[in-house]
Amino acid sequence: MKHHITRADALAALVIAVVAGMLAAWPALDIARGLSLDILTATRWQAFGPRSDALARPAVVVAIDEESYQTPPFKGSPTLTWTREIGRVVTAILDGGAKVVGFDIVFPTSIEQSQIPFGDEPLGARMRGFDRDFLRALAAGAASGKVVLGEIGQRGEAIGPSPAQRVAVRQQSNIRALNVYLDRDDVVRRLPLSFASESGTLPSLAVELAARARGVTPTFKDGRLDFDGHTVAGSVPNTLTLNFDGGADDIATYSLADLRACVEAGDRDFFARQFDGKVVLLGTVLNVEDRKLTSKRFATGLEGARGPRCALPRPAASADQFKRSSIAGVYIHATAVNNLLEDEPLVEFDRWTVTATAVGFAALVAFAALLLSPLAAAFAYLGLVAALLAVATIAFARSIALPLSEPAVAGFAALVLMVGYRFVVVDKAERFLRASFGLYLAPQVIDQMLNARKLPKLGGEMRHVTVFFSDVAGFSTIAEQLAPDALVELTNEYLSAMTDIIERYGGYVDKYIGDSIVAVFGAPVDDPDHAVHAVRAALSCRERLEQLNTSAAAFRGHRLSHRIGLNSGEALVGNIGSRRRFNYTVMSDTVNLASRLEGANKYFATSILASETTMSLTGAAFDWRELDAIRVKGRLQPVEIYEPIAEAGRTTPEQAQIAKIYAEGLTCWRARDFEAAARAFAEIAPRDPPAALFHERAGRHVQHPPGEAWEPVHTLEGK
Repeated sequence: MKHHITRADALAALVIAVVAGMLAAWPALDIARGLSLDILTATRWQAFGPRSDALARPAVVVAIDEESYQTPPFKGSPTLTWTREIGRVVTAILDGGAKVVGFDIVFPTSIEQSQIPFGDEPLGARMRGFDRDFLRALAAGAASGKVVLGEIGQRGEAIGPSPAQRVAVRQQSNIRALNVYLDRDDVVRRLPLSFASESGTLPSLAVELAARARGVTPTFKDGRLDFDGHTVAGSVPNTLTLNFDGGADDIATYSLADLRACVEAGDRDFFARQFDGKVVLLGTVLNVEDRKLTSKRFATGLEGARGPRCALPRPAASADQFKRSSIAGVYIHATAVNNLLEDEPLVEFDRWTVTATAVGFAALVAFAALLLSPLAAAFAYLGLVAALLAVATIAFARSIALPLSEPAVAGFAALVLMVGYRFVVVDKAERFLRASFGLYLAPQVIDQMLNARKLPKLGGEMRHVTVFFSDVAGFSTIAEQLAPDALVELTNEYLSAMTDIIERYGGYVDKYIGDSIVAVFGAPVDDPDHAVHAVRAALSCRERLEQLNTSAAAFRGHRLSHRIGLNSGEALVGNIGSRRRFNYTVMSDTVNLASRLEGANKYFATSILASETTMSLTGAAFDWRELDAIRVKGRLQPVEIYEPIAEAGRTTPEQAQIAKIYAEGLTCWRARDFEAAARAFAEIAPRDPPAALFHERAGRHVQHPPGEAWEPVHTLEGK
């Protein structure tokens, strides 16, 4: 149901849009805002794929992975004992030209500190010097500013490197926090830029690594980062909004086991080829340890160390590998480093901009819901959401995070509220009008009244239509035999069935005159196929009446038959009557001829007759036979009349034979060969009432030939 907008309705739509937009951008619903990043990360990946080759990006990961745990000398050894081998790999990486190595794994103790008794002294005393090579590697890297250890800040004392490691890297100057920022739904979409410490504000690990790789000093002010002349500021103060790629190969990853074997093999060129100029992060990439949900959760893949190999063969894919929504924590920091060095952190809009966008989107949906039917408005809402998603995905490919969830939520709220407003306020009058006048006027007429938003007035227009006129044969006799209530039941049953068929084919019932029906096809709604639909309705009405005669309780004991006349032509349609009372109706000679054709059925003992005009407009849709040329009361010009046999392709062989013989007889009749006409009509007269009528006429003319002025036109004296 469409609706024209009034000022009150427009104001209501605007108020609903503002309320819905502000509600959607309410801070308590920021989970929806985070969901926007998750959806856009996935749609961008599906639409555009990875933004660049992982090997060409600044940050790479050295993974303590499942392969490392299964490969000697690490196999069967606690991670605490891996430090010497890790130190050798770190040294090889730095010698290969890496700009800086960051540790996303924390070794808070050393095996040298173990107090477990082992013989006459603690195990730590017996292992003294075990970490010496590891500490030397850390010290050498820290001296040149190329090693940064990580620590996890928490209330109270932080979880950080062991004391010896802290000394090796010159204490806090080369230790940075690994903490991430969790949204309310425990999803990592942002990373802190800095942390407060006793020595002042210190960058996070990722910021520190990127700054050392670029050779700049990061500065912080009012929750923003000045990085090499670029300002980084997330929607949450002091955070960087992470710009994840999709899939599992966006960060080049190398297995610690393979790199350790590469050191053993002395392949220094491999380290130079893979790590020269890179920021290297060492961390765990395991199925169960240090997993985080991120805005990449809908766009993940099978993780693995799929970087180039040096010494060990690539392991076969494990049967227990599966795609999961979380990623290893080290990839969060690697992504942040890439974002900073490639100048691609996500740009989010402030809350006021998001609110304005949500209000604007809600306004579009609200006005759509005001103008369209609820179903059409729902489809319009889905279309607008799809368009918004497409635009937002394109913008996201350029690292701009347009609001998505907030407008979608606001639009849905506006749709629901606007449909409710229409139901309670706007459409109440329309529903009343339809309920009140739907029994008197055609639905199309009511629609015109509602769309015009004004009272109907006198007036009409000429339209090309087909008029349908029907009457029940012998109804007066039937009426005399029935009680009033039975007559009403019978009449209502008949008129209801016929009206349903007429309206099904697009006709408009103009009026009922007792048992008669006057209907028009082609008005008030234009219908270029009005003649086809009128004939199809007439055939269906005839078929339906046969069914009612055998099955309807009201028809029991009273077999009805009806006559239908069809005529096409120009007619005046519109509101016609007095200034105080009028009807939407149709009037012209076209209507009168349809009425005369309905009456002509009684002379030919037929049920449906149509004018030549109607027949010619139907094309090849039906099989016809011409019955005669007649002159009806009130018209001097003869009219050729036709009977529709059936829809094209549904005529039976017997009907086709009768039509053929009848046409031969009619040709002879018009040629004044009455003997031949009588023979032809006699052949089918027992089966065809019109043929029996013509057989009788031809016989009379054989006995008493007409004069020269005779014409093959039958004049009907009555209606």
